[in-house]
Amino acid sequence: MRPTARALLLLSTLASAPILTLPTPVLAQRSPADATASAAQQVNRIVAVINGDIVTQADVDGRRRLFALNAGLNMTPEVLRRLTPQVTRLLVDERLRVQEVQRRRIPVTDTDIATAVAELERRNGLPAGALVAQLRRAGVEPRVLYDQLRVQIGWARLIRQLLGPQAEPSEAAVAELIASQRARTGQPEFLVSEIFVPVDDPSEEDEVRSFVDEVVSQLRRGVPFPVAATQFSQAQTALQGGDLGWVGAEALDAEVAEVVRQMPPGAIANPIRVPGGFQIVALRQKREVGRDMATILTLRQAFFPFSGALDPNNPTPQQIQTVERARALSNSARSCEAVEAAARAAGGTRDPNPGEVRLEAVQPPPLRQLIGGLQPGRASQPVIAPDGVAVIMVCTRETRNQAELTPEAARAQLLRDRAELLSRQVQRDLRRRAQIEMRS
Repeated sequence: MRPTARALLLLSTLASAPILTLPTPVLAQRSPADATASAAQQVNRIVAVINGDIVTQADVDGRRRLFALNAGLNMTPEVLRRLTPQVTRLLVDERLRVQEVQRRRIPVTDTDIATAVAELERRNGLPAGALVAQLRRAGVEPRVLYDQLRVQIGWARLIRQLLGPQAEPSEAAVAELIASQRARTGQPEFLVSEIFVPVDDPSEEDEVRSFVDEVVSQLRRGVPFPVAATQFSQAQTALQGGDLGWVGAEALDAEVAEVVRQMPPGAIANPIRVPGGFQIVALRQKREVGRDMATILTLRQAFFPFSGALDPNNPTPQQIQTVERARALSNSARSCEAVEAAARAAGGTRDPNPGEVRLEAVQPPPLRQLIGGLQPGRASQPVIAPDGVAVIMVCTRETRNQAELTPEAARAQLLRDRAELLSRQVQRDLRRRAQIEMRS
């Protein structure tokens, strides 16, 4: 797992959005029953037919709202209208993938979906059931999310099945990749995220170009790149929010490498035409191959929530009691196991184990300074925030060269590259053979 501070203490949550309320139109010479029937017809209107399966206006609307919710966009009619072309195309490709998964009898159970939802809640610091409740508050039916997860899980399993023995890279292939990496020591390396949108038919190129231009426009208006990648990318990296990891220029398409070399960190490139479609890339960081020393920590944290927002000048009895509870843990805890046990007993929603953390990436700086000064096995003093108080303990500390390619990372990279190539080939073949009828 790439060391990160994103899960430390302040965990991100899905942006909430109000349910859109539209004024009731005045319908001349139409009864309420007529209006209801007309609305139902609009919702059930067929947008596309894919090998006999249909995509309705309700399907499009549900996915538009899910994207807007994840991206933190206001669900205005204009925002939803702009999303329509991208979402419609995505749903067509998803229908093709679902049909192939079903044809090959690859199971995706309700338990798989429940596990994926629980993982989403864990990553976002949400209690069990909170994600579904949040979707419903925003006017999004939970089945919209379930359907998307079912496609992603099923397609990943299908590609792994089709890879067969190639899903397990040989020791020789791993060693060759590591040797190649070492030979490039000192050369530039890039931390890249991607969105890939295929062009399966040359006659569709202008339409796809408009699609990716709109995606870039949304990204530059503040839509998080991982959200857009998860929703719109047809690459295997969509499951990881578009994260390609650290790559050298030789691992990218030549057209992409030329652009990435000139990009400053934090930039998002215009769509780049590559073999098979368009690629959108974001450059997160640059470094030299083999040269990235970092202090890597493992931590445990116990968070005790306040029942209301803290007023430092007038704390409530519950808040005073909570701080005293945290202080008692700080004075008594002698192991990370003790801190984790206290965290679970407190019943907080924050994971007591944030995983490996790169000290240099911890924000804000005062928190980084606090953690950096802790000796392993020594608990911090209570860290008070508006919503609660935390006690942190460093379990292990080591200096590690983050730019060194480990055998595990090499296997993952080889598998990802093979899966991506095969996924594009299969998707292209499915589109080429499909009977797709788009309806205005």
